[in-house]
Amino acid sequence: MQIETERLILRPFEAGDAPDVAAMNADPRVMRFFPAILTPGESRARLDVWIGKQARFGYAFSAVLRRADRAFLGMCGISRVEEGLPVAPCTEIGWRLIPEAWAQGIASEAARCWLRAGFETFALPEIVAFTPAPNRPSAAVMARIGMHPAPDLAFGFPSIPPGDPLHPAVVYRLRAEDWRAQQVHP
Repeated sequence: MQIETERLILRPFEAGDAPDVAAMNADPRVMRFFPAILTPGESRARLDVWIGKQARFGYAFSAVLRRADRAFLGMCGISRVEEGLPVAPCTEIGWRLIPEAWAQGIASEAARCWLRAGFETFALPEIVAFTPAPNRPSAAVMARIGMHPAPDLAFGFPSIPPGDPLHPAVVYRLRAEDWRAQQVHP
């Protein structure tokens, strides 16, 4: 599924996106709220997972391109989480942008499109978002796009040791009926 806005193109990832994804995931600024930067091989494995989920579910994290010149800005989308986290199974919304795309409303713009697709096109009952507790910029996007804190769903990332600042996750959620109400009364 491809979505276009005035500024953005949101399209499924392709194998040819590997260099851009690898560069994004190797940037310490981008990965500051992750346990480590990713190697090109690790990035390629993530890309393959996203491409596979797109084929399996019809949606996945997708490429974000600037419409004016088709420059790669990062990723955003909804993705099915089947296992590995205490909130699974669920559909999450997430984003990761290159620094040149920060502080321009791009994450919010892309995420709002994906919320609409999730609720209207895929008829999802709920979408969640989660991030390590120190990642206040991401939590701010969650709030800006109309999601609500869900402390009852908070968890610790199993792959990060307890005591590490990145271990505790904050979780936000948006139910379909709440999203519909927001569309009537924005």
